[in-house]
Amino acid sequence: MVIFLIVVAVVGIFVASMYNTLVRKKNMVANIFATVDTMLKKRYNLIPNLVATVEQYMLHERHLLTEVTRLRAKALSGDASDEEKIDIDRRISKAIRGILVAVENYPALKANENFMHLQITLNELEEQIAAARRAYNAAVTDYNNAVEMLPTNVVASLFNYRRKRLFEISPVERRVADVHALFQR
Repeated sequence: MVIFLIVVAVVGIFVASMYNTLVRKKNMVANIFATVDTMLKKRYNLIPNLVATVEQYMLHERHLLTEVTRLRAKALSGDASDEEKIDIDRRISKAIRGILVAVENYPALKANENFMHLQITLNELEEQIAAARRAYNAAVTDYNNAVEMLPTNVVASLFNYRRKRLFEISPVERRVADVHALFQR
């Protein structure tokens, strides 16, 4: 009888240990998936905000530069009266001051730097997402191995633990992000 109780206790400890291992692996998968989900949410929120920021700066820059160019062309055309030339000069000065103030107060707000920042941020975010996906897939593989391999597969089937799917990207996601299309909205 004592031997039977010892065997039952050892089997119970063994089953409990395997169950705890499965729970730990399942929770690790859930935790890492939450990380992937967070990175994707960051992408969904960040990209449109960055694009909107760059678009707004480009609109401001384009307006100022277009205005200065238009006024300069009008002033050089020879068709303007003296009064128009004075008005053009005043408007060019105002537009140039606007450009200088923007550059002086926000030296980093240059279109090429914004595009570089957008590109760097997109690359960093994609690398973070890829790293999170790799971590998730490693955790799922470890979990799936435990669910399928002896002796933990017996405990897994007793407690209805099933295989989990690896994180795979859809064919749409395999395409390179079309940042140009974001600017065309």
